[in-house]
Formats: sequence, C-alpha cells, structure tokens
Amino acid sequence: MSDSVKDSIEDRVVAILAEQALLDPSEIRRDASPADLGVDSLGLVEVVFALEEAFDIQIPFNANDPAQKDAARPDFDISTVDSLVQAVKALVAAREQL
Repeated sequence: MSDSVKDSIEDRVVAILAEQALLDPSEIRRDASPADLGVDSLGLVEVVFALEEAFDIQIPFNANDPAQKDAARPDFDISTVDSLVQAVKALVAAREQL
C-alpha cells in the first residue's frame, strides 16, 4: 500500500470521526479517544458502519470492547483515533491481499 493511499485512509477515517463528533477534521487529535471527541456508543456504531462502507471492510463485532477481542483479529483497537486509523489500514491491506 502506497503512502498516498495510507494518507488517504487516515484522512477519511478522521473525516468520518469528525462528522460524527460535529468537529472540523483539524480539531481531531490523534491521541484522542472516541469519548474524548464526544462520540458515544451509538455514535461509535455509526462510525463503524461508515468505515465499513467507505473502505469495504468488516470491523470485528466487539471492536469497542477490549475484553471481547475477536479471535480472528485480536489486534483491532479503537481506543484512540490513531489506533483506529492503524486498524483500518490493516483491514484494507488484508482485503487487498485476497
């Protein structure tokens, strides 16, 4: 995956989070949690659906619950913006390998 594709993924993830949080993308800190951005559990579900649609990926069912990690994708982490970006990049890369 090229750097421009990786940057594009990051920009789209941030834009989706910003839309849900009613913030400008420039206000999204990479170390912020969804809760820090004002995204509640329902908003997080909407973010997950938007990410799945935008990137044609399937996010693990219990991705928002660290105690319920999906055995198929144990490293999927949505605790911060940066970890969510990295997780989406990994899912996109895995999809492209198929």
